[in-house]
Amino acid sequence: MTFADTARIGPNAVLQHLPVLDAAIGERLRAALLHRADVAEPPADSGMLPQDQVARLHRAVRLYLPDRAPAIQRAAGLATGDYILAHRIPRRAQALIRALPAWAGARLLAKAIAKHAWTFAGSGRFRVVSHRPLTFEIANNPLAGALGAEADIEPPNVCDWHAAVFERLFSVLVWPSVRVVETDCCASGAPACRFELHP
Repeated sequence: MTFADTARIGPNAVLQHLPVLDAAIGERLRAALLHRADVAEPPADSGMLPQDQVARLHRAVRLYLPDRAPAIQRAAGLATGDYILAHRIPRRAQALIRALPAWAGARLLAKAIAKHAWTFAGSGRFRVVSHRPLTFEIANNPLAGALGAEADIEPPNVCDWHAAVFERLFSVLVWPSVRVVETDCCASGAPACRFELHP
């Protein structure tokens, strides 16, 4: 058994999709989507989820809702960022990051994200590539797997959920107008998904 077989990802990668999907397609179709993806709805207090379960949901959204997937996954990512801000980053740490010059706050937040990357990267390998511009990389990103023969076209960059999580955290704590651009993606054959943050 390999690490990829046992790797886990935080439950918000699934949980925050559910209300967004309910609003977009309704509860019945959302339940059908989870069934097709072979994903059981986790309880609200769920612990870390198997990586393959999370990946199946992300792929199913892109496969069965190709036109809506970017907006759905972006909304779920922003909601995940809100959850992290409300429950995972202590208020004192948030106040410190905000009080620092932007470049220093960005470095501190990036360091904290790298420390907790196991919660959103699973068996992928996260690293801070550079600070100018601030650039993150997730090598072998398990949530960006190609759709395969089931789909005719796979968008070149599909990591709207990850990009939105980063956007929410940095827009609230460092740069209010930050843009996060995915420049490379494992779904299109790159060895890593790469995200540039532009203040």
